[in-house]
Amino acid sequence: MKLTFYGGARIVTGANYLLEEDNVKILIDCGLFQGSSFCEKNNWEPFPYNPKFIDAVLVTHAHIDHIGRLPKLYKNGFRGKTFSTPPTKDFAEHLLIDSEGLLAREAEEKKQPLLYSINDINKAMEKWEAVQYHKKFKVKNFEIEFFDAGHILGSSFIAISSLKSGKKIVFSGDLGNVAAPLVKDTEFLPETDYAVIESTYGNRIHEDLEIRKDILEDLIEETVKAGGVVLIPAFAMERTQELLYELNELAENGRIPKAPIFIDSPLAIKLTDVYQKYSQNSDYFDKESLVLMKKGDEIFNFPGLRFSLTTEQSKEINGVKPPKVIIAGSGMSQGGRILHHEVRYLSDSKSAILFIGYQAKGSLGRQILDGAKKVKILGQETAVNCRVKNISGYSAHADKIKLLSWLRPQRDSIKKVFVVQGDEDQSLPLINDIQDNLAIEATAPLMGEEFVL
Repeated sequence: MKLTFYGGARIVTGANYLLEEDNVKILIDCGLFQGSSFCEKNNWEPFPYNPKFIDAVLVTHAHIDHIGRLPKLYKNGFRGKTFSTPPTKDFAEHLLIDSEGLLAREAEEKKQPLLYSINDINKAMEKWEAVQYHKKFKVKNFEIEFFDAGHILGSSFIAISSLKSGKKIVFSGDLGNVAAPLVKDTEFLPETDYAVIESTYGNRIHEDLEIRKDILEDLIEETVKAGGVVLIPAFAMERTQELLYELNELAENGRIPKAPIFIDSPLAIKLTDVYQKYSQNSDYFDKESLVLMKKGDEIFNFPGLRFSLTTEQSKEINGVKPPKVIIAGSGMSQGGRILHHEVRYLSDSKSAILFIGYQAKGSLGRQILDGAKKVKILGQETAVNCRVKNISGYSAHADKIKLLSWLRPQRDSIKKVFVVQGDEDQSLPLINDIQDNLAIEATAPLMGEEFVL
């Protein structure tokens, strides 16, 4: 077998790995490069392989940095099947359509050709096959099995075995945080010869999950009592649903005062509907969530919660007097409906803004988090007088402790670990920990580097 790294190599995004044996070629993920301008230019570069000769694509989960170039792959000649779990397929369609609009605007601004069209998305989805966890299937001489990665609903790590050579490799995709709400815990790593492991937080340790809920409760309670507005820029996928789950518990147990809570994100609302679709399925939700739902608790619908799907409904939020809570995209305040609310309320000393996700350097969210007293939003200068709070524990990624514990049971069988999907300040320290603590050979591949297994 031969493995080549065409994305996610010493960077977080653009996951794209080519596994070959004889004339069989399988891609694991085909994600968009995100972040710096240098990274984003890669999206318009030709694929370093011929899409026509790819037999299949295996998708670990639906985040855009793992699926975002799939329609481009189809546009450039791929006609094989794409495989994932059922929720991943459902999420992917919504996310790809949303991404197409953003990419089209970006292409126009930078005078680039369209990366792909809605028709390319539709054609790619026609060739997409949903497979349940642990239902083994074959792509020519490869046998494949999806395991629950515990990252987001339907996320997988993928075990691939060669029926010819007997060698086995596991691709982690993104592994979930410890005891994350809603989804089941990450499954144990099966015996394998090789492992490709993510390292987004390979050199960090997350704060306790209970601490984050207490911070959320205190901030809402204090802001509502002051008559202010809590602004929460949130990513539409997973972060918004986790927030709803925790707000449902806080509201129903009287731990936060009554105030309207708005979800002002069309994409988040559509993705929450997918969560609802699978809400009675024990294959995807953890026991605690299932118990609540079987008791009739609609965990994504509680008193005071309002969904603002249309532009008109979004504008109506302005007419609701504080106190109130507004959850809207984007997660880094780089666009979306959150900007309109920030212009209105950042200057209010009674209000607060809560960041629950990573804020990239240079983003508006990062400027606010770093203490800027004035920021430019929608062309106007806006004072930042409100309280600014950050909770890091909402990450859906495994930290260093979880990553090492996932590998540990198979330390005697693994010949080599490939560390990917992390910046060098995260991936390189994790390599040292894997080698020092587990005595497994590990490396962080370079872009385009290939290995014979």
